[in-house]
Amino acid sequence: MKYALRGITAEELSYTINRVKMDNPKFEIKPQFSRTVRRVQENDKVWFLSLEVKVESTEDAPKPFNLKVRLVGVFEAEEIETDLDRQDLVINMTEIVYPYLRAAVSSLTANAFINPLMLPVIPAGTMFPEDRGEVPAGQNVN
Repeated sequence: MKYALRGITAEELSYTINRVKMDNPKFEIKPQFSRTVRRVQENDKVWFLSLEVKVESTEDAPKPFNLKVRLVGVFEAEEIETDLDRQDLVINMTEIVYPYLRAAVSSLTANAFINPLMLPVIPAGTMFPEDRGEVPAGQNVN
């Protein structure tokens, strides 16, 4: 398997302050991550990995801000012949794009004049349940 990063684009960067009264000044920020992988039909060597993080305030769990950052990495890959090759490629692409996502979140929050939100360093292959061989809730294994 051979692959190379060809580019990264910020598809969405948003920050909104929430003027909520916090009864408890300690609040828990729980970022929610999602990922989408696509291939170009006309050129099966081109792969797109969209990596997104969201922080959303709810009535049950108020947050001082809402945040959404989505980056798309464009990769060129060859010799992806098995499902295991595909899984390894997706994990590797995620590992490459994630540090850029962390930097974008830190920069966005710092530029909003709040303490920068530093996402944790997450080891490759542990970020998403499917990378760990787990089945996400609501999905069946065939």
